[in-house]
Amino acid sequence: MPCDYWINLLSYRVGANSIKDYLVSLVVFLLIILVLKIFKYWAVARLKKLAKKTKTDIDDWVVKVINEIGWPFYVLLSLCLALYLISLPQGIQTALKYVLIILLTGYAIWFIQKIIDFVGAKLTAKKREKEKRGAPIVELLTKISKITIWMVAILLVLANLGYNISTLLAGLGIGGIAIAFGLQAILNDIFASFSIYFDKPFEEGDFIIVGDDKGVVKKIGIKSTRIQSLWGEEIIISNKELTGTRVHNYKKMKKRRIHFTFGVVYETPSEKLKKIPGIVKKIFDGIESVDLDRIHFKKFGDFSLDHEVAYYVNTADYNKYMDIQQRINLVLKEEFEKEGIEFAYPTQTIFLNRQESKS
Repeated sequence: MPCDYWINLLSYRVGANSIKDYLVSLVVFLLIILVLKIFKYWAVARLKKLAKKTKTDIDDWVVKVINEIGWPFYVLLSLCLALYLISLPQGIQTALKYVLIILLTGYAIWFIQKIIDFVGAKLTAKKREKEKRGAPIVELLTKISKITIWMVAILLVLANLGYNISTLLAGLGIGGIAIAFGLQAILNDIFASFSIYFDKPFEEGDFIIVGDDKGVVKKIGIKSTRIQSLWGEEIIISNKELTGTRVHNYKKMKKRRIHFTFGVVYETPSEKLKKIPGIVKKIFDGIESVDLDRIHFKKFGDFSLDHEVAYYVNTADYNKYMDIQQRINLVLKEEFEKEGIEFAYPTQTIFLNRQESKS
C-alpha cells in the first residue's frame, strides 16, 4: 500500500481525535503499565536484597505493601493518564478527573492505613513482650486514626470535586456537639481509659482495692475495667469511676506490714508469759521472707491476756502472705501446746462473795 494511504488512515478522525491520537494514547497506556510493572519488580528485588542485610523489618513491610498493589491500580492510573492525551467531551473529561482523584485518594488512604497498622502492631508487640499483655489503647488510637483519615480524605475529595464543604463542616460541628452531649458518659469513660493507659495507676495483673471491691485486674478496656475478685466473680467498673476514686494498688508495694493478735487465758503463770516473746521470735527466725518487727504483751482484755505481733512479708503476693500467716499460726499453736500455754476464748467467770448474816 502506498504511504499516503497510511498517512490518510492515521489522519482519519473519529470524533474529536484522529486515529493517530488514539494510537499514541494506546501506546502511552501500555508503556505506563510496563514502566510501573518493571519499577514494581525492580523495587521489590532491590528491597529484598536489602532486607537480607538488615535486622529491621521495615524493609520487609515495604516489600509486602508493594506486592499488595494489584493490577487494577496500574491499569486505572495508566488509562487515566493516557486518556488525557486525547480530546474528550467535557462530561467525560470531568468524570475522568473525578476518577483519578478518587483513585489516588483511595490508594493514599490505603497506604496510610498500612503505616498505622504497622506502627500499632509494633507498639502492641513491644508492650506484650515487655508486660505479657496487649495494648487496648493502641488499638483504640489506631481505629480513631483510621476514621479521622477517612473523614479528612472525604472532605478533600468533595472540595476537589467542586463542592462547598463550609456548610458541611458547620453542620458536622453542630452535629458533633449534639452527639458529644448524647455520648457524654461513654466519652468520659474513653478519656478515662487514656488516663489509665498513660498515667498507669494500675495495670493488668495488679491486685487492687476499690471501695469495698478487691481483686486482680484482668482487663483494662476502652469503657470499663474487669476485676477478678477473691471470691471468684468478675467485677466490672467503669473507667471514669476508677479515675475518680481512691484505688489501693498492692502490686506496687515491695513488702507488706502485718499485725495480728492472740490472747492467752488469765490463769497463765507469769513465768510462761515471759516465754511468749521468745517463742514467737524463734518461730519467725525459721521462716524466710519474713522480718519480725515487734511482739508485745499489749493489754489485759475482757477474757484474755492480749499479745500483739507486727512483722513484714517481703512480697506483695496475697496468697504467699496467707501461706506464711497460716504457717505462723500452726507453729505457734504447736509451741504453746508444748509449753502448756492455753489460748483464750470468750468466757466469763463470776465470783460470788457470800456474807453470812449473824443472828
